[in-house]
Amino acid sequence: METVRWEFVDSIAILKFNRPKRYNAFDLETLEILCKCLRDLRIDPKVLGVVITGEGKAFCTGGDLMWITSHEGGIQKALYELAGFYHSTILEIKKMPKPVVAALNGIASGGGFSMALACDFRIMERSARLKQGYTSNGLSIDGGGSFTLQRLVGIQRAMEILALDPDISAETALSWGLVNKVVEDGQSLQEAIEFLKGFRDRSLDSFASSKRLLQEASRLSFEEVLEREREMLSLCGGSENGQEGVRAFLEKRTPIFNKWLDS
Repeated sequence: METVRWEFVDSIAILKFNRPKRYNAFDLETLEILCKCLRDLRIDPKVLGVVITGEGKAFCTGGDLMWITSHEGGIQKALYELAGFYHSTILEIKKMPKPVVAALNGIASGGGFSMALACDFRIMERSARLKQGYTSNGLSIDGGGSFTLQRLVGIQRAMEILALDPDISAETALSWGLVNKVVEDGQSLQEAIEFLKGFRDRSLDSFASSKRLLQEASRLSFEEVLEREREMLSLCGGSENGQEGVRAFLEKRTPIFNKWLDS
């Protein structure tokens, strides 16, 4: 059985963890498949956006502790090996020039928690839960969680989440800025698809540039940010979408972006 299932709906790629009996905890094989899928989708011009979700009652509960504890090299070596593949997967999400949505159909904990935070948008079902999980198991957060968490909720709230590991409801997650929208149970995937369909009418070049600028801004000086904005603005202006947007503005009509999706 494939541990990750995928399909396309209206140019939208849906990647689904498929280990429901293990609450979609991932082992090395699962990460290898997911990482390859993301890498292929990143360079596929026919892809509008990506949804990551889970089969069954969970989104993803992180590293499979049964796999970790049965590793012939011991727990320390298992975690080091697994984290390497996991971090490659997180980087593919962050480098994706198209929008990535986490459709949180159930519990997202441990590596599933950090992976959800790495996505560009999060849509959460009402009965789903978020739980960082690492510190309750005597571990420390990975998957870029220490980077993304404090940028979403602030350093004080991030410290609370890491220190106390609260069980975060959908309503709380929304109020804390951890998710973008809460929907009724069973509707996160369809809501994510509908959300991504809206990007057909928006420039994917502009999205990719904005995503990259936001990621870079925290490590650059203000002068460097201005220079990167200048570069990205010029690149967008030279793109098919940028030229279409300028023409449409001058011609007082609605622009038609991302024409290559239908070619």
